Amino acid sequence: MEAAVSLHAETPAAGDRTGVWFVGARGSVATTAVAGCAALAAGLVPPTGLVTEAPAFAGGSLPALGSLVFGGHDTAAAPLPKRAEELAAQGVLPHWLPAAVQGDLAAADERIRTGGPLPGDARTGEELIAAFAADIGEFARSTGVARVVVVNVASTEPVPAGGELPASSLYAAAALRAGCAYVNFTPSAGLHHPRLAEAARASGLPYAGRDGKTGQTLLRAVLAPMFHQRALTVRAWSGTNLLGGGDGASLADPAAAAAKNAGKERVLADNLGSVPEGEVHIDDVPALGDWKTAWDHVAFEGFLGTRMVLQTIWQGCDSALAAPLVLDLARLAARAHEAGLSGPLAELGFYFKDPDGGSSALPEQYAALLDFAAHLDGSR
Repeated sequence: MEAAVSLHAETPAAGDRTGVWFVGARGSVATTAVAGCAALAAGLVPPTGLVTEAPAFAGGSLPALGSLVFGGHDTAAAPLPKRAEELAAQGVLPHWLPAAVQGDLAAADERIRTGGPLPGDARTGEELIAAFAADIGEFARSTGVARVVVVNVASTEPVPAGGELPASSLYAAAALRAGCAYVNFTPSAGLHHPRLAEAARASGLPYAGRDGKTGQTLLRAVLAPMFHQRALTVRAWSGTNLLGGGDGASLADPAAAAAKNAGKERVLADNLGSVPEGEVHIDDVPALGDWKTAWDHVAFEGFLGTRMVLQTIWQGCDSALAAPLVLDLARLAARAHEAGLSGPLAELGFYFKDPDGGSSALPEQYAALLDFAAHLDGSR
């Protein structure tokens, strides 16, 4: 195998670079984000799906894609170049991409540290937090980045029971301790655990979450306001998700699926005023790999009580949908940190099923995001 060589024409000075520390760094989303960022920085692909590359965000305030330096935690051992090859075999990545960005993938993989807790791990929660924070600190020192954003893209956890901190919250606490902005792209507890509320407030750091809005809920965030604004009564809203890969396996656990569905229900409750009849079912279909099908059936009532139905089918690749949003969020959170902002970034609700405040309607969320970007650029 040839030595790892970055495709970036220019390497930004260390102080001009931004660290992105993934929790779940060898998963499909993180692998797609690292490979995609390298391809974009090298000019090999257009920035399709990357909202922060749209003209409305041009202003020079966000970190350049070529300035992002990746590392992270994971309990998996398969290196990023191998994961990228597997994703290319599934059609998630272009077949030529893993070889083209092999150097970038290998460099990021060298910065991945073993996460936890592992089976039989006897360390206390405090010891794990300290170890994770030390890993992040070493990453920042060794790369010389100006700041680090911790982004959780790990598999969904069940809703925590009792007072113990789940793994996602241990990592979130480590992010605070290391002085990093934090983004939770999963439905897991993360910083939302009650035991971390005061630490989050006192940290003076910006954070955003939770649960990235990539497919079915994205449609719901558009359609639900439509029914409300047209005074149409939604009688029932049911859905089914068929998915494989790591998400399919983790969401086969009913407790994890419940955490995932909470955000889907919130979009309907916020926009319709109540949650209509119906549930979302999640089925694990390993043969689908990283691809999923989401189906919605909406029973609604119009003028004179006429009963009608709307059905939607969304077939897509979760990693390809999520990766550009993850890069957007890393850039926006880093810029917010640089600007001295702190606390929950409700303006980033555009990206989440269960955002930290603000509207759940996509057009209003997008308007808030544009205002936020303009504020960061100093034009408002």
